[in-house]
Amino acid sequence: MKLLIIGADSGVGVELGKLLDERQINWVAPDSAAMLAKDPLSVAKVITQAAPDQVINLAAFAAGSQHAVVEAENHKDQCELINVKQAELVAQVCDHLHIPMIHLSTAHVFGGDKKLAYNEQDLPKPLGTYGQTALAAEQAIASTIKQHIIVRAGWLFGRNQDEVLRHWLEELKKGDGSVTVNRRKFAPTPIEDLARVLLAVCQQVDCNADVWGIYHYAALEPLRESEFVQQLVKFAAQHDEAVYRLLDHLTINLSRSEPPQIANATLATKKIFETFGIKPRPWHGSLQRLVKSWYKARGDA
Repeated sequence: MKLLIIGADSGVGVELGKLLDERQINWVAPDSAAMLAKDPLSVAKVITQAAPDQVINLAAFAAGSQHAVVEAENHKDQCELINVKQAELVAQVCDHLHIPMIHLSTAHVFGGDKKLAYNEQDLPKPLGTYGQTALAAEQAIASTIKQHIIVRAGWLFGRNQDEVLRHWLEELKKGDGSVTVNRRKFAPTPIEDLARVLLAVCQQVDCNADVWGIYHYAALEPLRESEFVQQLVKFAAQHDEAVYRLLDHLTINLSRSEPPQIANATLATKKIFETFGIKPRPWHGSLQRLVKSWYKARGDA
């Protein structure tokens, strides 16, 4: 099996690359400068020359940034170019060459007004540019190539994809224990966990499984953002005396989730389990290791 990973420099891409190297699976990653949505021939040339068995598209606007959903509102043209036009080009080339395509999408294709976790049959209703372009990409891929798998993922965090987590702790220390979060429910999902899921999908596609379509994946135990921040603070307090001193003074202020953020970004994972046998894993251990790595890098642990 040979994989072509577009967007391999994103957080998920880096983790997937590590997994593939560990398993000694052949993969290549094109230079992002060679994948130009404005130049269809460049996209076709990259994929044709790589001659992969599968293409994994992880490219997205501000891929690897936890601020992408918000930043997209100020960069709508660029967001559409990367999220929609490039994805559609990749799908066209893959269809022409009969190469299966795996594409990473997001829970932000939904409007967030459902009480329960979203499943694959729920009607998308994106509130912002990022979600709208993600949905447009899904539709373009589905109408272009039969051999496609779209994975909508939960709220991603991990090494080099942790700006929001770090912001919460800085705000906590500057505000003497006070931090403001969105009033929303979400499904924290470690990027290394999602990489595991994508690899499992690739391996079954390699076995010629007829499993095309849309799937949801998020780690176990969705929760309110305020509850996640409480857990983050507890882990940080194990390494940071300044945070530890504020534990008894922790005050979490709730701010209403305004578009493009959504009040409910949780995803049901029944379909991906029943189809691929992929079980969701908890996120707590990954968060604890991530926090520890911050202080270890500083020489504090």
